Amino acid sequence: MIARYTRPEMGRIWSEENRFRTWLEVEVAATETLAEAGMVPRDAARAIREKADFSLERIHAIEAEVRHDVIAFTTAVAEFVGSDARWFHYGLTSNDVVDTAQALLIGQASRIIAQDLSALSAVLKRRAFEFQHTPMVGRTHGVHAEPITFGLKLANWYAEVERNRERFRRAAEEMRVGKFSGAVGTFAHLTPELEEKICQRLGLQAAAISSQVIQRDRHANYTATLAVIASTLDKIATEIRHLQRTEVREAEEFFSEKQKGSSAMPHKRNPVTCEQISGLARVVRSNAQAAFENVALWHERDISHSSVERIILPDSTTLVDYLLAKTTGLVETMFVYPERMLRNLESSGGLVFSGQLLLDLVEHGVSREDAYRMVQRHAMRAWQEGLNFRELVLGDKSITGRVPARQLEAAFDLKRQLRNVDKIFARVFPEIEGEAAREVPKPKARARRRA
Repeated sequence: MIARYTRPEMGRIWSEENRFRTWLEVEVAATETLAEAGMVPRDAARAIREKADFSLERIHAIEAEVRHDVIAFTTAVAEFVGSDARWFHYGLTSNDVVDTAQALLIGQASRIIAQDLSALSAVLKRRAFEFQHTPMVGRTHGVHAEPITFGLKLANWYAEVERNRERFRRAAEEMRVGKFSGAVGTFAHLTPELEEKICQRLGLQAAAISSQVIQRDRHANYTATLAVIASTLDKIATEIRHLQRTEVREAEEFFSEKQKGSSAMPHKRNPVTCEQISGLARVVRSNAQAAFENVALWHERDISHSSVERIILPDSTTLVDYLLAKTTGLVETMFVYPERMLRNLESSGGLVFSGQLLLDLVEHGVSREDAYRMVQRHAMRAWQEGLNFRELVLGDKSITGRVPARQLEAAFDLKRQLRNVDKIFARVFPEIEGEAAREVPKPKARARRRA
């Protein structure tokens, strides 16, 4: 367990106390169901419900001798129940309890992560509209490409988080299964009908078929989905890290007045939160690989997956909970510098409009190859000599003689390039009317953050 990054509620879910309490919940549900079916005396089931309890210290002491956690658990509980304990764990094998309880624990953890995803989505949506019309340069390969808005970048992240919400919903639902099919999945001691009733009592579906364990493709898919979520958060953090570079400085993570960035360099404002998110996302992705390895077990079951899951399931859910909270705070409080964005956009003297100029030349009879050559000649000179691309183009009669002045002017029009931003927002946020989206106030050209 990565205790340092555990938030209180997630820590409670994966605590030993809660794990054994959940085992007990499963055992009691099974006993009461069997009592209703006439397989266990009703008085015994009632006694088990009322008396069953345990102490962690006693479980640990017994396990030190028997080297089997479920036997240690059932023995410790039996000491509380008394003579009726012979009906406790009746007809069950260890993994009927362990796998079913694990489904309940994952369900508890999943509800928290679903709430985290919803919170991040809300923040991204709010800030996307805040900067919907804030122009900045788009970059491909790290090089200036064409204009975008910062709101589009945030809307893109929002759309990805929404996809993650749906992926996670499906993955969590797939994990909401239990099993009581016995040692090799044949229901040698119970029946499929009883399994369904016990699972229903616990709020679970019965696995259609199982061996001694629920099949681990489910767990691999769930852990892989957590890895995809972590990768999205890594993507957001990496982008903000790049925007925070001194040469760019278009956005940066929040830096408090008393915060220090370096023991040696007082001027430093390092993106430590972004780097923490990126670093811990690697751990979640590596856990997914371990989950894939757990799919292939010997015959009807071996124990190689068990020790792995004691680490990767608590750690992955804990880390994703933590990383979602950190990323939500990162986006909520980050500083944004619209003036710097505009300055960087204009720094190349119009180079970012070369694509539109190429199309305008083609439209007026120039072959694409010749038009590309004409535009690139001025672009390369502007790059290499630090000249203004727009001025070079307007001074070239082979271009001005073909493309009308008004159309040339439009080729360098930022509003023209960004004329479809509202339509994109209407697709990403279909619940927002197009007119309402246009009424969102544009952010002022100064450093901003949401407290």
